[in-house]
Amino acid sequence: MRRLIGLTLSLVLLSLSACALFPDRDALHINVVGIEPLQSQDLEVRFAVKLRVQNPNETAIDYNGVALDLEVNGRPLAAGVSDQQGSIPRFSETVLTVPVSVSAFSVLRQTLGLSQTQSLNNLPYVLRGKLAGGLFGTVRFVDRGTLDLPTTVTW
Repeated sequence: MRRLIGLTLSLVLLSLSACALFPDRDALHINVVGIEPLQSQDLEVRFAVKLRVQNPNETAIDYNGVALDLEVNGRPLAAGVSDQQGSIPRFSETVLTVPVSVSAFSVLRQTLGLSQTQSLNNLPYVLRGKLAGGLFGTVRFVDRGTLDLPTTVTW
């Protein structure tokens, strides 16, 4: 029994010291800087979401995939993924473009949830996502703001 307690305590201390080996990173600054329409199919609308990613750290951030979930007015609206990969140099920034899909049913849910005085513009959004970077390099992020949809969307 004493060995089990000693082994457990050793594993806990070892795991805590392992965390100290990883450098502290400041959070990335990620903002939506544009939403552009893409060619749509059948009962879905597609957009290209442009994200400005700023790295305020002393080391580069490597990524090998991006995933996004967009919630508008408290309801899920769109999701998208991209297998793009690259690196954001230290104290630098880049713009990533991720295609997202919106089903007609999501748009219908959004429209039914609006009051008669609201439109699809200036609604609050929450964008959740991640930059995949391997076992310990994945960076999750959240951006909040108000949405202005492009007017050239056709069904």
